[in-house]
Amino acid sequence: MAGDAIERHARSMVAPEGDGALSAGRQPQGRGIAVSRRAALRLLCGAGILGAAGLASLTTPGRAFADTASDLSDAQAQLDAAQAQLDQIASDYETLSTTHAQTLEQIEQVNGQIAETEQKIEDKQAEIEQEQATLSRSVRSSYKGGNATILDVLLSSSSFEELSSNIHYLGKINEASAELITQIKDAKAELEQEKSDLESQQAQLQQLSDSEQSQLDDMSAKQQEAEDLISSLSSEVQSLMAQRDAELAAQAAAAAAAHKSYSGSRANTSGMSGTQAAVVSACYSTPSPGLGYCAAWVSNVFVNAGVGFIGGDACDMYSAYCTSSDRSALKPGMIIAVSTHPHTAAGRIYGHVGIYVGGGTVMDNVGYIRQISVDSWISFYGATVPARWGWLGGVVLT
Repeated sequence: MAGDAIERHARSMVAPEGDGALSAGRQPQGRGIAVSRRAALRLLCGAGILGAAGLASLTTPGRAFADTASDLSDAQAQLDAAQAQLDQIASDYETLSTTHAQTLEQIEQVNGQIAETEQKIEDKQAEIEQEQATLSRSVRSSYKGGNATILDVLLSSSSFEELSSNIHYLGKINEASAELITQIKDAKAELEQEKSDLESQQAQLQQLSDSEQSQLDDMSAKQQEAEDLISSLSSEVQSLMAQRDAELAAQAAAAAAAHKSYSGSRANTSGMSGTQAAVVSACYSTPSPGLGYCAAWVSNVFVNAGVGFIGGDACDMYSAYCTSSDRSALKPGMIIAVSTHPHTAAGRIYGHVGIYVGGGTVMDNVGYIRQISVDSWISFYGATVPARWGWLGGVVLT
């Protein structure tokens, strides 16, 4: 996975001709010597900080970016310091992301419990209604048989509980009806317990949701900390980054040229809904927007499929839309994502995202558009947090 070694992940969709500086809520950064914070972060994280050998290669005739040995030494010191800080930020982010993934798993479990409890309540209510109808028929039969006392009981009872008590006290009901009353009482008690359990589960879900939002805020702050660090670097260091950026772009272009054809057959879209098939087909026709823009490519695919623009970086998509880790729930057209992975420093902070196209295959952008088995994707990227999937934007395509 050569592309993974230098991959950076954008926060939002960037057009292929853009400079990669667009981010949710931010204006694009200007061109020139000072590269964008995100582009700079890719250089420091995706390819690794330039070491002494790398710096020396940039000081050969025609490629020098500092005027004096002192400038070079200062620039190298800044690079080393920036790398150390980014490593710490990435470590902090990784810890936050792991906790956040655990919260998402708990939310998924509680949602499952709520769904089960709601079904139990529905079933129990249907059972009670059926038994009450049976009891009513029994009471009507007794009345029609000439038991006027039953009619008096019916007219004087203001609730089912009072009716059942009155009938028992009067001893005017047969054994079968008495058993029905007992069953209904027990069913109602179970129903009240289920409703109490549901309220507890819903309260737990709210607490988890509040906790998740707090965790997301902390993760976003760490991402911003990394960006602020890059923006604070000197023009000399950013110039070195700009040179390295050109080299990485050339490497990505070469990788893309070497992978013009997909490493597998196109997904079979028969049996898919129209929109679902459109998303899968768009995966094959949507080009890479550039090295590191995994989320940007996903957003572009959904635009090209006619679904509309849904932005965010891989972590945003993981948090907002990837609601399941159940393989049986994975459907073609769903996104599959992790909020962090350990294979690049940028991946530790921004994660990775692709699209499941069916047939056990995921497509993603790693500087070029590739096909990879879902098992390999999950195994590789899910080393820190579990891979999750769901419908982008909550738009169910099936």
